Amino acid sequence: MTDAPRNGGPVNLNRFRKEKAREEARARADANAARFGRSKAERILEATRAEKARRLLDQHRREEE
Repeated sequence: MTDAPRNGGPVNLNRFRKEKAREEARARADANAARFGRSKAERILEATRAEKARRLLDQHRREEE
């Protein structure tokens, strides 16, 4: 919002409205990422643990005759 004309010329209010909406959306996204997001390391760890649990379960599966 620092690009406002200094000579008193026409001002595009839509540009400022959209810029403010973008900033609010970005702030909301950052807040959600902090609350709900997980780091890449956490996602990889969870996937690795799930794969290990699946393999262990498959090892104990009884064979059908």
